[in-house]
Amino acid sequence: MSEISTAFEQLYQRKTAAQLNIQTLGSFQVWNEQGLIPAKDWGRDKTLQLFQFLIAARHRRALHKEMIIDRIWEDADQKSGDQNFKVAMHGINKALEPNRKSRTEPQFINRQGLTYQLQLSKIWIDIDAVEDWIALGNQVLSIDTGQAIKAYQEAVDIYHGVFLPNRLYEDWSSDERERIQVLVLGALISLAELVLEDNPLESVRLAQKALQIDATWEDAYRIQMQAYRSKGNRPMAIKTYQQCQKILEEEFGISPLPETKKMYKEILAL
Repeated sequence: MSEISTAFEQLYQRKTAAQLNIQTLGSFQVWNEQGLIPAKDWGRDKTLQLFQFLIAARHRRALHKEMIIDRIWEDADQKSGDQNFKVAMHGINKALEPNRKSRTEPQFINRQGLTYQLQLSKIWIDIDAVEDWIALGNQVLSIDTGQAIKAYQEAVDIYHGVFLPNRLYEDWSSDERERIQVLVLGALISLAELVLEDNPLESVRLAQKALQIDATWEDAYRIQMQAYRSKGNRPMAIKTYQQCQKILEEEFGISPLPETKKMYKEILAL
């Protein structure tokens, strides 16, 4: 088996090998060994929020309890903050491991003294999978475009919407939301460019999907213009430029980039 095939197989196996599967994109759902965890099993919203906070901060060093309390229970005094944290952490572990024996350590949340961290080796999270597939696509792009297409497509298929849509107004979720959004936009554009010659209409679809995420993403307008031009659809290519021009003016008060304007002039000259 080639190195590329091995890398693909490893990514496919991670989800099935994990003891916990978490969807954060478009909606929030968690599957343990018993299946989908019902929403009611989380109990209080703060229990769910604490778990989602740990997910958002999963790649940082272990988090101190006091720091977590400051972010989730901002107005609580020390006594009530400690109690709220204890109740929420118990709720998380009960939801994730309803059959865990008493006096045994939780599988999915590591505690060391007063610090806490997810046990990522046992968990599959969609945002990490998206990033891993994009990284693999970037890695093989110069070696095998067919495999790059396959990897980018896997990433795009996993992306079902924004990160933690029920926490849009929590500042601790914004960095991760913006980071994954930029990664997915890049993957959509890369994929659209790779399939442009053989399937221009698919390029249009991918570009439009990118614009649903960010209507100001100028690369997506250029991809559509190229695709429509290759199909001989001059009116739609022109209309796409006009949409780009309108959105950029409304949002930022700027005009399209020189390369976009150049493509537009070339289309007008057809």
